[in-house]
Amino acid sequence: MNIAFTLVIAYLLGSIPFAYIIGRINGIDIRNIGDRNVGAFNVFRHLGFGPGFATVILDMAKGAGTIFLARLLDVPEIVIFTAGLAVVIGHIWPVFLKFKGGRGEAAIIGILFALVPWQIAITFSAALIVLFTTYNSIWVGMTLFIPLPFICLASYLIYQQPSVGTVIYTVLLPCVSGITHLITTKRLSAEAKKESETFWIAHQKDN
Repeated sequence: MNIAFTLVIAYLLGSIPFAYIIGRINGIDIRNIGDRNVGAFNVFRHLGFGPGFATVILDMAKGAGTIFLARLLDVPEIVIFTAGLAVVIGHIWPVFLKFKGGRGEAAIIGILFALVPWQIAITFSAALIVLFTTYNSIWVGMTLFIPLPFICLASYLIYQQPSVGTVIYTVLLPCVSGITHLITTKRLSAEAKKESETFWIAHQKDN
């Protein structure tokens, strides 16, 4: 029962479309503007820092909260990993938005902060520097996720933690977001595709 409960709650938590909700609060449907992604970057671009920051924090909380819940229910490690995947699946294919959501990157960050906190803190800090120097979301994702397994592997070899399974998970889980990005941007116009790869924060006059 604990396993089934964990996975169902994980998917439903992932399905909560915070970018859509925050957009509606601010009078827009985030699915109809920019690159049409129901995610934090699209909110940053078109609603500004406050709504964008709230979106990324809430999406990260979905991921981290699910891992904490799974641990509280004392389910096996493989179920914890599956619950994390269920959150991301819920974010990408949310039942509340007819299975059309975001790309899951913020939820993945939250999951990894719960699993490998200091390891991802290193790559997250580097990714922030890349974000505000290049304004390129692709480079940000690469900086965030590509070095992480190597840092986790070094940590395992030195400290025997995290587990080998977790090291492998840090390789596989971000791939879900990467593949989703490729699929969802393939059908966009050239302008919208270019926007999906860039980052800016809207000013009040842009709204």
